[in-house]
Amino acid sequence: MTDLSPSKLAMVPFVSVEDMMRIVNDAGVAETIAAIADRIEADFLRWEDFDKVARVPSHSEEGVIELMPTSDGEHYGFKYVNGHPANMARGFQTVTAFGVLARVDTGYPVMLSEMTVLTALRTAAMSVVAARHLAPKDARVMAMIGNGAQCEFQALGFHHVLGIEEVRLWDIDPAATKKATRNLEGTDLRVVPCTSAEEAITGAQIITTCTADKKQATILSDNMVGAGVHLNAIGGDCPGKTELHRDILHRADIFVEYPPQTRIEGEIQQLAPDHPVTELWRVFSGEVPGRTSEGQITLFDSVGFATEDFSALRHIHGEMKRTGFYVDLDMLADPDDPRDLFGMVSRAAAA
Repeated sequence: MTDLSPSKLAMVPFVSVEDMMRIVNDAGVAETIAAIADRIEADFLRWEDFDKVARVPSHSEEGVIELMPTSDGEHYGFKYVNGHPANMARGFQTVTAFGVLARVDTGYPVMLSEMTVLTALRTAAMSVVAARHLAPKDARVMAMIGNGAQCEFQALGFHHVLGIEEVRLWDIDPAATKKATRNLEGTDLRVVPCTSAEEAITGAQIITTCTADKKQATILSDNMVGAGVHLNAIGGDCPGKTELHRDILHRADIFVEYPPQTRIEGEIQQLAPDHPVTELWRVFSGEVPGRTSEGQITLFDSVGFATEDFSALRHIHGEMKRTGFYVDLDMLADPDDPRDLFGMVSRAAAA
């Protein structure tokens, strides 16, 4: 009788949404963001090791679907992710994602993972890493403009890693602000719901914009941004989608992940193609300075880059093995004779 049981090589560990939540809650949300932040910074310090390419997008009137691949020569990773702003009105998530981590030497995947939750953690982690080098050192107040799915992760990450004590919330939809306020109850953060963006940024040393509409918008106008603040602009992430008035960009020192991608998708798509920007890996390595004066306006023009997702996948791969929170999937055909794939299929039909 033919044994159709999958071999060990056929099995790929899968981290489901349930397993991801178990992994994250086992360590703590803020602690997980901090750990991913450290992994991202460590990987940026070996920037030259990575294959780097702008993500591959498929745009439509409704949104965008993207593939984000990279490799460090030992492991290969990619993320599938979408961004559909109208989804919320349909009862769907605006952003969903999954990813794969594989060995370069064999090409075999070592993990398949949900990345909707993980992308939220990674995005907050990247914001924290950038602010660690760019924000005023005494920053204690942060404004969150846009209180959707990313809001609480940003607030907890900045509180845990950078010591933010107060977060000021505003969203065009008051229900979103109420949701975020409710979710942040019981933390050590002082949460201040606001009725306008102007009220939210009052007294804030760090301003995070995180809105979803796929259009060029002016969430912050030039007169709203004073000297000495750090701007964390994470909502603009595709062509034609921005959040800041272009005059703010001319007053700020701009820091980016990967210029060929950011110039197409970020706030700087509003500027000349040769407008000067600084790559964050150079700041992390100490090659160039980050914040240099009290009055400086620093802007992290964040669009998300594949190496950050790679770092997040590597972290979760380790946590998966540590906690045992995963299931094995029979994903890879593994015939007894690697040349006889047809024979394996034929024997299965006869079984």
